[in-house]
Amino acid sequence: MNINHDAPLTIANRTFRSRLMIGTGKYDTFMQMKEALDVSGAEIITVAVRRVNLNQTEESLLNYIDRDRYFILPNTAGCQTANEAVRTARLARAAGLSNWVKLEVIPSDGTLLPDPIETIEAAKILVEEGFVVLPYTTDDHLVAKRLLEVGCSTVMPYGSPIGTGRGLVSHDRLRRVIDQVAGRVPVVIDAGIGAPSDAALAMELGADAVLINTAIARANDPVKMARAMQLAVQAGWAGYLAGRIDKSDAASPSSPTTGLVGQK
Repeated sequence: MNINHDAPLTIANRTFRSRLMIGTGKYDTFMQMKEALDVSGAEIITVAVRRVNLNQTEESLLNYIDRDRYFILPNTAGCQTANEAVRTARLARAAGLSNWVKLEVIPSDGTLLPDPIETIEAAKILVEEGFVVLPYTTDDHLVAKRLLEVGCSTVMPYGSPIGTGRGLVSHDRLRRVIDQVAGRVPVVIDAGIGAPSDAALAMELGADAVLINTAIARANDPVKMARAMQLAVQAGWAGYLAGRIDKSDAASPSSPTTGLVGQK
């Protein structure tokens, strides 16, 4: 089978070479954020609309992002209802950021888990208004199916709750989401990744990309961690395309068992 390991990530007819997306929150300084972005190889950078100084009259994180190099993906972080998320997306588009939006609708219950009902409602409205919608969602394959039906351009299930660094807590549920979506829109694992091994595993499961923020921004050395995540995503994707061996209960020698000393 001839597989192109360099095939780009395609979202809504736009292609990207990198399968690592990075958030811009939680860094100690804007300069530290910039340095981490620079070594990560990422092309898609998520920015919370509520954190952006849209009139640019004072220092803003946008001053540290090369918009010719990176594609800025506004997100609706902090929104608790569909109405709030729709209004925030409209504001970002009106300010010239993008008609793309990473949709987040998270209730104020302390879990930071997405509200699937409000997310689907907001997604439907935004798609109808011409937005390219990338929704943060649960690891429920039925919710993923509904998001596809309303016209979302990706599905972005969590690996574990935002900021926990617990990795992928349910491989089986994520595989069901991937199977539900496969070949239709990309699946991006969003939230919960804590180490490069988590990012590699997400790709090995068949995800098309990962989005990482806390694991990089709060690492002891965010710049080194950004580079490590880049390598992990590349390795995991190549491993997925290569195809791992089947697991077996019985050991199997890797060397020939004939021609050994003492054999006749």
